[in-house]
Amino acid sequence: MALSKVDAIAIGGFDGMHVGHQHLFEELGENGAIVVIETGYANLTPGSEREHYTHYPVVYYSLDDIRHLEGEEFVDMLCKRFPRLRKIVVGYDFHFGKNRRYSHANLGELFGGEVKVIEQVCIEGDSVHSHKIRAKIQIGDLSGANRFLGHNYQIRGTAVKGQGIGKTELVPTINLECSGFLLPYEGVYAALTRLDEEEHFHPSVVFVGHRVTTDGSYAVESHILGENIAGCSKASISFVKFLRKNQKFESLDALKEAIREDISNAKKEMLHLSL
Repeated sequence: MALSKVDAIAIGGFDGMHVGHQHLFEELGENGAIVVIETGYANLTPGSEREHYTHYPVVYYSLDDIRHLEGEEFVDMLCKRFPRLRKIVVGYDFHFGKNRRYSHANLGELFGGEVKVIEQVCIEGDSVHSHKIRAKIQIGDLSGANRFLGHNYQIRGTAVKGQGIGKTELVPTINLECSGFLLPYEGVYAALTRLDEEEHFHPSVVFVGHRVTTDGSYAVESHILGENIAGCSKASISFVKFLRKNQKFESLDALKEAIREDISNAKKEMLHLSL
């Protein structure tokens, strides 16, 4: 959709595109767009990753480029970018302009159209915020993070060479370099993995952390359950549930036995997911 047709925008950082953010997007209507203010700290849905979680066009502004603007200048910038703008949707804690001195109340005074303010969104009495989702991911609470996100936490990366012992000594894995994403707490996860540009995801077991039993290097590895997957150039991992912490084993045989148990537990999670 051409930006000249946009008549409603939602403004925010929108890292995660979580449940709270979706409440803003629901107010946009047919000709809406999303305006992302990039702070440089987004690591749940960095950059254009946000576009995977909405059908609306997304326009990006760097905070460094606009932080000097006074309130009127900020609103004027938006009106020039979106000449048909009639509605602006923001969260209750939205601030803008030089030194963040302007709030949604000022926006209502400066903008000639409608300003819709979305109140705090809570799940089971707990307010939904990106920083809380990050905290959950960092302690391995992917179930809690996913509940706040409204979708599984997902990372993407390019395939890299691993240790070379997976196929021969353990199980074959896809090794990924996932630049820009917040990586979960070190351990093993039941997950879904999509290879290259495939539309479907494969049930998988994913390891995130230092290979303390072998070479000690940090890795993000995915083992596809029940399939012999050929090489890929990139992949996406959608985390379903934390299975266990990273731990050191006394031998490769002990590690292999643990992996067998991980695979069994992941299959149980996937079966539960499909019911």
